[in-house]
Amino acid sequence: MTSGGRIVFEELIRFDCGRLVPPVRSLAGVDEAGRGALAGPVVAAAVICEPAACLSRVRDSKLVSEKEREALHALIMERCIAWGVGAVDPGEIDRINILRATLKAMKLAVEALAPSPDLVLVDGTYLPDIAFPAAAITGGDRKSFSIAAASIVAKVTRDRIMREHAE
Repeated sequence: MTSGGRIVFEELIRFDCGRLVPPVRSLAGVDEAGRGALAGPVVAAAVICEPAACLSRVRDSKLVSEKEREALHALIMERCIAWGVGAVDPGEIDRINILRATLKAMKLAVEALAPSPDLVLVDGTYLPDIAFPAAAITGGDRKSFSIAAASIVAKVTRDRIMREHAE
């Protein structure tokens, strides 16, 4: 997945294209931000977005600077077919545990998508309880364009929430 330590855009696209086998015509990528944080909500994003040259810098959000994440977020929002975000607050995280909270945020994000995807690719080893065919992809934010795009949306959304809380 890398060339000289860098993820290659074409490989992210190739991964997703390998899953577009009839009857699957659309993919949603799902990722979360805030699962390892000491404060704030866990936020998940689901994105249906076709690759485009202007999105060639899409990567796992942890590999992109804050300034570039913001720019990519704007482009993803402009170009995506659908997106959804789910968030679970710290009180609920404490009540149900971080894994259940993460899966709940992912479910909320996927359920917000319109139109619905034919297949959902989820970063990680667990799947949320959703009504769509889904696959858990370990390290998916470094393998799949759709998951990487969702990674950026989740991270930027959570960062904005945390900045609001700080004020």
